[in-house]
Amino acid sequence: MSSETTRTAIVTGAARGIGAAVAKRLAADGFAVAVLDLDEQACKTVVAEIESAGGRALAVGANVADEQAVAAAVERVAAQLGAPTVLVNNAGIIRDNMLYKMTVDDWDAVMGVHLRGSFLMSRAAQKYMTEAGWGRIINLSSTSALGNRGQANYAAAKAGLQGFTKTLAIELGKFGVTVNAIAPGFIATEMTAATAERMGVSFEEFSKTLVARIPVGRVGKPEDIAHTVSFFVSEGASYVTGQVLYVAGAPTV
Repeated sequence: MSSETTRTAIVTGAARGIGAAVAKRLAADGFAVAVLDLDEQACKTVVAEIESAGGRALAVGANVADEQAVAAAVERVAAQLGAPTVLVNNAGIIRDNMLYKMTVDDWDAVMGVHLRGSFLMSRAAQKYMTEAGWGRIINLSSTSALGNRGQANYAAAKAGLQGFTKTLAIELGKFGVTVNAIAPGFIATEMTAATAERMGVSFEEFSKTLVARIPVGRVGKPEDIAHTVSFFVSEGASYVTGQVLYVAGAPTV
């Protein structure tokens, strides 16, 4: 993109892990990027990396489950970077437990960030996309959407995002907006390290066990997801919408 055609992207949960990798990849692709996370200060390292590479970025602190905070954040991005026409709903948390030990707070917190957050962010950003006649929304689902022991809340939220994705694709397609989902398998991040800790094993042992069941024989990297996002936001993917792409190093139903 030239400076005259630079588009603006918002990536949620972008202070670290998959979100940070996505933000940096989109900046390398020529987008101005709003690096959004709960703690604005935590976003500044990613912003600095983008700017040092010659890109434009803005650190934004917001709770994606808070309606007023989301509205203010998206308006700020539009004012300081330009109308956001790409949204990557990546923000997520885990509150893993077996069903009989899972609390209502565990359930509500996960639903709030993953589902309510994606709804609020998408609703706020779609206005700019429909006005522009062009837009991309990418929702981060997970292979856990197919079911995963100890993750009733997370699995339900990630499955819900797939239905959300397909519905938005139907509603927004006529405005030039595509909506797709990425369902990562095992990706080495702080969140998966926390899962290993919950299970009482080292991350190295946890990774080794999982890699033994992955046909490509390696752990996924945040950059694998960032590359997939890059494809979905490209002009070449303009005829791809309502899809769930499993990026898991293995065939997945």
